[in-house]
Amino acid sequence: MVAVGVLLLDGDRVLLVKRAHPPQVGRWTVPGGKVELGESLTDACLRELAEETGLRCRLGPMVEVLERVVRDDSGITFHYVILDFLGSDPQGTLAPGSDSLDARWIPIADLERYETTDGLTPVIERAVEMLARGERGPYHARD
Repeated sequence: MVAVGVLLLDGDRVLLVKRAHPPQVGRWTVPGGKVELGESLTDACLRELAEETGLRCRLGPMVEVLERVVRDDSGITFHYVILDFLGSDPQGTLAPGSDSLDARWIPIADLERYETTDGLTPVIERAVEMLARGERGPYHARD
C-alpha cells in the first residue's frame, strides 16, 4: 500500500500524533495514512493532515521514502511504501481526529522523551535541515 506522511514544522517544533490503529499503536509519528485510489499525493497529504489534526499547511518537497513490512506468526500483516513530505506554515486549530489518540506540537529537542515510530527522528532532522536550506526538492506540490 502507498501511504504519505507530513513532517509539519513550526519553528523548533514538529507536529506528532499518537497512533490509534496498528501498526505501532500508541507510538508517536507524523500525521499520514493511505493514499486513496485516484488521489494525488498532495491531496492525500493534506486530507490526512486535516483528518488527524484539524490543521492545514503549505506542502513542500519529499523528505523520505520508507518501506515498512510488518510480520507476525501468520505472515505479513502490513506492507507500506511511505512518502514523507515537508510541511510548513501551519494553519488552523490543533484537534486530534479519530485516527489519533493525541496530537501535539513537540519541541524537536525533546523527541527522545517520546516513544516514536521506528526511524522517525532522523527523518525529522532531515526535514529541519531541508526547511532551513529552503529546499524545494524533486517534488514540488502546488501552492
